[in-house]
Amino acid sequence: MSNHAQLIASELSIQPKQVIDTVKLLDDGGTVPFISRYRKEITGSLDEVAVANIRDRVQQLRDLDKRKEAILKSLKDQEKLTPDLAREVENAESMSKLEDIYLPYKPKRKTRASIAREKGLEPLAKIIFKQEIKNIEEEAKKYIDSEKEVEDIASALQGARDIIAEEINENAEARDRMRKLFQRSATIKSRVFTGKEEQAEKFKDYFEWEEKLSQAPSHRVLAMRRGESEMLLMLDLLPPEEEALALLDKQFLKGNGPAMTQVKETIRDCYKRLLSPSMETELRMLSKKKADEEAIDVFAKNLKELLMAAPLGGKRVLAIDPGFRTGCKVVCLDKQGKLLHYEAIFPNEPQKQIAKAGAVVSHLVEKFELEAIAIGNGTASRETETFVRQIGLPKEVLIVMVNESGASIYSASEIARNEFPNEDVTVRGSVSIGRRLMDPLAELVKLDPKSIGVGQYQHDVDQTALKKSLDDVVMSCVNAVGVEVNTASEQLLTYVSGLGPQLAKNIVTYRNENGPFKNRSAIKNVARLGDKAYEQAAGFLRIRNASNPLDSSAVHPESYALVRQMAKDLNCEVKDLIEQEALRKRIDAKRYVTEKVGLPTLNDIIEELAKPGRDPREQFEAFNFADDVHHVEDLREGMKLPGIVTNVTNFGAFVDIGVHQDGLVHISEMSDTFVSNPADILSVQQKVEVTVTGVDIARKRISLSMKTGQKPKPKRTQKPKKVRQPETDMASKLAALKGKFGG
Repeated sequence: MSNHAQLIASELSIQPKQVIDTVKLLDDGGTVPFISRYRKEITGSLDEVAVANIRDRVQQLRDLDKRKEAILKSLKDQEKLTPDLAREVENAESMSKLEDIYLPYKPKRKTRASIAREKGLEPLAKIIFKQEIKNIEEEAKKYIDSEKEVEDIASALQGARDIIAEEINENAEARDRMRKLFQRSATIKSRVFTGKEEQAEKFKDYFEWEEKLSQAPSHRVLAMRRGESEMLLMLDLLPPEEEALALLDKQFLKGNGPAMTQVKETIRDCYKRLLSPSMETELRMLSKKKADEEAIDVFAKNLKELLMAAPLGGKRVLAIDPGFRTGCKVVCLDKQGKLLHYEAIFPNEPQKQIAKAGAVVSHLVEKFELEAIAIGNGTASRETETFVRQIGLPKEVLIVMVNESGASIYSASEIARNEFPNEDVTVRGSVSIGRRLMDPLAELVKLDPKSIGVGQYQHDVDQTALKKSLDDVVMSCVNAVGVEVNTASEQLLTYVSGLGPQLAKNIVTYRNENGPFKNRSAIKNVARLGDKAYEQAAGFLRIRNASNPLDSSAVHPESYALVRQMAKDLNCEVKDLIEQEALRKRIDAKRYVTEKVGLPTLNDIIEELAKPGRDPREQFEAFNFADDVHHVEDLREGMKLPGIVTNVTNFGAFVDIGVHQDGLVHISEMSDTFVSNPADILSVQQKVEVTVTGVDIARKRISLSMKTGQKPKPKRTQKPKKVRQPETDMASKLAALKGKFGG
């Protein structure tokens, strides 16, 4: 571990001790949120990103160690393990380097080289490879043997070249140099399969495309790979061939005799037949991994912004899933999101029962004392919003458009069926829309993040890596906000540090059977929830209105005694510390430093006492689209419109402007100055003002700009045809011109 600690520490620019201590906590079952929040003294105040990086990197290195053990065992079993070879294996710093070392000894299926060896041609290959012999043909004659199917000099030389080609291909130094060349100089070339131009229309940009792979953004790499997987595009990832051959020539060619000519010919064969395909396969995997990591990073950042969107909070909500023919499904929810009532109204085409629908909504708002109306942003959303705004509801009733991506998936899920076994999918979907307004995080954790629609080529990337990253994001967000244990869903509890699906289910079962938890220590009564799980979870679970005010805060129970001592030293109660800033200012944190508790934790405690259980999310602000723009057909170039960012990618951001079709702000249109990464200036759920720069109704494409001095592009109009003027008219014009310019 000490060697790994040194390496990881240098990579992350931290101390080896921080790595060793963090790994120990991880191995002991600690989660990333718990370690970064409650073990700052041990880790040296490493944040979640650093702890997660240590976790992932140490796993990579342990996997490398396992592979080294397997290779050493294989070499030993083959009786080919020497001290020098063992050192090479032990010192390999990457999986590719390790596999290069092992390649010559790796058991293989029959190859051209192995067949040549069986024919006894290996000595000839060694003689030629030294490039010292003058008369190759005379030497080759010695190996002619019809019983071994070596019929002539040519077949003897061919067999020898096959052996040399394999040795060059398995030379670790050559592979290392070639790998670096491929990574440094390879271009990615794509071209469309002949005859598939129409079928491949969506990949039109890549019909004849070439760029340096090291500079290709992830979205282009993934797009071309998708085109290849659909058998529409052909891809090559290769460096200039002459550059590759020059490297091999420099390493393996000696002198200028006939043997050198044989080796030179072999190098060309080796490169085309063995080395180049092998390196291209590696490069494909490496470039895919890099593109995946970038795409997953984009997805993770977008998901975090979406999950941490400002909640409306505990308000009584009327939620509407809008529609035309089938009507609008309306549900009423209490402050905890419990379903109180549902029915359907038909204010839109074709029924257009506006007065009747308006009366229903007004009655429901009054009856249930509703404080906000959530309208899903799908089909008929703008029409329904207009209808609701014209009813004449009290001004204090908020009317908010809610992103309903994935609501239909939730409504048909097992989770929804368990929550509402007696309701149909339309009711469940409406409830989800209302709850998203109240608390986006609590509702969205019930969905597979991939169905929320904030990713980039999410189905093309490594699904295991994607799930791991997104699970990390969800866990981070859930624990950053904290969870009210007496109202949280099973799905939300699942992501609390130290719990997981089974313990989350057990908590809900206990709660249903015994009533709400009265304090944190009562959580220990849950079946199978042991001391370790309690230690990991307790600080992130909240119990509002508990007898101990700390139970609703992020102060961990292990620090309760410390807070009580602070209160005792100031001759007050714990609740007084929370309520009176003057008392908190009198706390001298240094007095309470011990071997286990340092200033980082003490400062966190004092900060938490000021705002116990505070929500890190921003305050909710209502947002409205432009009143006079409901459909794509309403758009005109030059319009300035309010919008909400729905997705951020490496090439731009998609913005909802209220016309059922998101527009694209390309990276080049985001600012009057250069933007290298859209995520530097935009995030999901951010409110922006955009200018319409192009509308393609047929292709459902909307181009937007955020440049401050943006001018609409002039429309292309046909030049008016020249019409020959009648002579009388022409004569009068000439006369007028003469008068104007003095004859």
